[in-house]
Amino acid sequence: MSIKIKGKYTKKFGTTITHTPSGTVIKTAAPKDNNGDGSSFSPTDLLAASLGSCMLTIIGIVANRLEINIEGATFEVEKHMISDPRRIGKLSVDIYLPKSILEDDRKKLERGAMTCPVHKSLLPEIEIPVRFIYE
Repeated sequence: MSIKIKGKYTKKFGTTITHTPSGTVIKTAAPKDNNGDGSSFSPTDLLAASLGSCMLTIIGIVANRLEINIEGATFEVEKHMISDPRRIGKLSVDIYLPKSILEDDRKKLERGAMTCPVHKSLLPEIEIPVRFIYE
């Protein structure tokens, strides 16, 4: 299966990206530390967001199959840039899930999260610590 994403340069160091199947639009901007104004997600911010979103989506798919309620689940990803060459060096992921989830089910959800296609697509040089927090 393939999906086409279209992008257009819109202003100094910015783009508008369109998801062609749905028409959804996202704008990007270069970050302040790389000649931009930081007015929107940077391309590397989108990668970090993709990782967290993908992991939580897979958890949702597994939870649905197991009939586990994960309503209110959230994630946070902290992106750390490095230089020479400039790239993402670390993505720290925290996934917050309901405390009511049973221990055996927690393990299934956590294993599922680690199969996320975005996680599997990232270079092994990128450090990706993942914490599952039940509250």
